Amino acid sequence: MGSEMCIRDRNYTDKVKRVALIANGKYQSKRVASKLFSVFKDDPDFYLSKKNPDIVISIGGDGMLLSAFHMYEKELDRVRFVGIHTGHLGFYTDYRDFEVDKLIDNLRKDKGEQISYPILKVAISLDDGRVIKARALNEATVKRIEKTMVADVIINHVKFESFRGDGISVSTPTGSTAYNKSLGGAVLHPTIEALQLTEISSLNNRVFRTLGSSVIIPKKDKIELVPKRLGIYTISIDNKTYHLQNVTKVEYFIDNEKIHFVSSPSHTSFWERVKDAFIGEIDS
Repeated sequence: MGSEMCIRDRNYTDKVKRVALIANGKYQSKRVASKLFSVFKDDPDFYLSKKNPDIVISIGGDGMLLSAFHMYEKELDRVRFVGIHTGHLGFYTDYRDFEVDKLIDNLRKDKGEQISYPILKVAISLDDGRVIKARALNEATVKRIEKTMVADVIINHVKFESFRGDGISVSTPTGSTAYNKSLGGAVLHPTIEALQLTEISSLNNRVFRTLGSSVIIPKKDKIELVPKRLGIYTISIDNKTYHLQNVTKVEYFIDNEKIHFVSSPSHTSFWERVKDAFIGEIDS
């Protein structure tokens, strides 16, 4: 995204780059991974290793990038990601499968520039005292499968509403184009450090009232969801799902860490990605 995002130089200069290749099981992805492996293994400027990498190359689509993010979510302060797209157009992928040579050339010229996006931190409290903490690149959703979910929504210590419905989704700016959008939420540019709270099939009548629209929450404010009924809750954090008994509270806030992507001439504008994914070519 070039000038759109905050870019920081890591002063790589002549440092050998440690590169991890992460690919899905599709034939095209394996073919791309094989080509990259054959190039990097004989190049003195690169060292192939899935342990402590400087750059993680995700080969596949957005789902593969999400998996790569969670593989290295404890190393976000030192890892940069780059995506190669081998299927449908992805929001996190800068290169198509036929642009491998361009990626290799850009990585050889790379001096450590990066583009950073905010991520979501979630803390799930259970009635036995346990607290489960997780990170999300896209979104975290809470649903109650057995019956209608009833929960208080608290924003920055203010009881905002008593929710009744299927569930609640909280998304990052980059995740705003995913499940959040299908729920009627707004699309947020990744430079906006905010979370978006979106209701899932809320129940609104003379007795029960909710806002009924998505809410943009600034970085300084924490979101708390306090379920009012015991039971099993399904909590999805990106592509991982938990089935948890007797959840007492779910807290959401913007993490201190960010995800960093390799900045290069091929890094696509966010608005270009949105247009390509949802609108397509526009007649002049």
